[in-house]
Amino acid sequence: MTHADQSSADPTSLSPTARTTLGRKKNRAATDRATLHAVLDEALICHLGLVRDGAPLVLPTGYGRDGETLYLHGSTGAASLRTAAQDLDVCVTVTLLDGIVYARSVNNHSMNYRSAVILGRARLITDRDEKLHALRVLTDHLSPGSWDHARGVNAKEFAAVSVLALDLAEASVKLRAEGPDDEPEDVDANSAWAGVLPVKTVFGEPEPSADLAAGWPVPAHVAGRVSAPAAAAR
Repeated sequence: MTHADQSSADPTSLSPTARTTLGRKKNRAATDRATLHAVLDEALICHLGLVRDGAPLVLPTGYGRDGETLYLHGSTGAASLRTAAQDLDVCVTVTLLDGIVYARSVNNHSMNYRSAVILGRARLITDRDEKLHALRVLTDHLSPGSWDHARGVNAKEFAAVSVLALDLAEASVKLRAEGPDDEPEDVDANSAWAGVLPVKTVFGEPEPSADLAAGWPVPAHVAGRVSAPAAAAR
């Protein structure tokens, strides 16, 4: 059975491949697509990894998800996107840091996190309607509500941006959500504090542009995100 066959046989599960099967800490692997979607929907930045001119390159970029498709975008002048569209393997990673784990020994300090890795070959979107849809998905992911509030993309801007589509068929998710894993003798010695320091992404008070005309209230789609964790804001 091929990987594609496995995906269609159970669309709710992550179908492991040799490249997405964890080598260590296999108990931290998620097996359902809902967890993959949740990680991608909560994070705001991904890292695109590829090989360009024989050297590895990893770059942070914005993205957006629509179903089982991940959209990435950038300037048409970006060599990284041009390379990624040349029918070669790319790797996209997303990480959410949820906590710093303090153990009784330095060696057992750790982090609580949720991470996703997507592998595949990105497709350059050339169809106008699909590209416009992808740009809306990207905008709504980073700043929901802005597509309907701000000026739309004009012809020059539309031509200057490249959008790639990456299928989520080959992906893995790994997570840790627990306290310190101390050695029994360190617990018995009781010589240091141990626990978890939670980490959350929150939005602060909106800061109007210095050249904004007087009389503009903060729009509801911006104000609604204030002091809310990133996940709750969507």
